[in-house]
Formats: sequence, structure tokens, C-alpha cells
Amino acid sequence: MDTLVIDIETQNFFTDPAVGRDNFEALKISVVGAYSYLQDAYFAFGENEMEKVAELFAGANRIVGFCMNRYDVPVLNNYFHRLRGVMHKPQIWNMERIDLLEKIESAMGGQRISLSRLAEANLGVKKGMHGSMAIALYREGKMDELRAYCLNDVKLTKELFDLYESQRFFLVPDKRNGGVLRVEFAGSSSSSALL
Repeated sequence: MDTLVIDIETQNFFTDPAVGRDNFEALKISVVGAYSYLQDAYFAFGENEMEKVAELFAGANRIVGFCMNRYDVPVLNNYFHRLRGVMHKPQIWNMERIDLLEKIESAMGGQRISLSRLAEANLGVKKGMHGSMAIALYREGKMDELRAYCLNDVKLTKELFDLYESQRFFLVPDKRNGGVLRVEFAGSSSSSALL
């Protein structure tokens, strides 16, 4: 079975008047980005290609993302349930899910960090733009740029997951004092230390 690293972009957001807070059913996907470890390949799908997304997920037993349990998974789950003519609809809430942000929050007592700041501290690179710009790209019809943006988030998340698997810690900037914490995860000797 495969492990997928995923990210989605949407056409709208909770702050849009027609959506409303936590109304996941009203969110519309613009792009689904994924990396397949089994195929060693990146994929980008549009909203009209959800059957292909379902096929990719059907071959996976684990998904990895960043803040995916609060956003990507609920949105994808709604789309998968609405699919017609698909024999095996992915049951993504039943899959093994590794949400890197949740791992950090758990280890740091709820402290959050952005994907960009985490990537910069651990990989030496940060995101090219803020996530809210993805909706603007969609509305402007800049789909190639939107796919590239989404796949860059997938790439950063994949590289962070590879670090998570190999070294069992992240360097996390501490908002409170400007320092950097070494946040260690299960299988390591301690939970966090200021560097």
C-alpha cells in the first residue's frame, strides 16, 4: 500500500459570505496536490478529476499533510461521498493520518506554526506566498501557478515528513522568546529543548 502526502486548495473560504464558519460542505476544491511514495511521483488534479483522486487514494493506507485533519480531510471526505459511479470511495477518516502540525501542537502544548516557518527552520526554504493567495490565483484563472503553488506545499510537507521519519525531531521557532526549540517525537529521548 502507498503513503500519500497531500494538500488541497479551494475556490473559496469560510470567510466568504456564501460559505460561513466551518461549513466544509460549501468549500469547493480548486486543486488537489499529492505525492505518492509508491510511484515516486507528484500529481495535481482539478475539481473535475475527483475520480482520479479517489483512485489514487484507494491504493493508499496512509496520508500525510500539514493541518490536513482540520481542512483537507473534511473537504476531501465531502467530495468522496458525493462521487457517483466509483466502486470504492476512499474512507479517509479511517486511514492512518499523520498531520505534522498536530504532532507539533501535541509536543508543544498547543503552540501552532506555519508550514513556511517550519520549512524555513528545517529545510532552509519558505513558501513563496501565503495560502490566501491561492484563492486569488483561482479567481484570476491562473491554474498553472495554482498547481505549482499547491505542489510546492506538497513538496515541503514531504521533505518535512522525511525528516520527521528519519530524525524524529523538528526545529521550531519559539514565538515567545525568538529562540529555536528542538521538538522531539516518540522514539526520541526527550520532548523539547531550547537551542
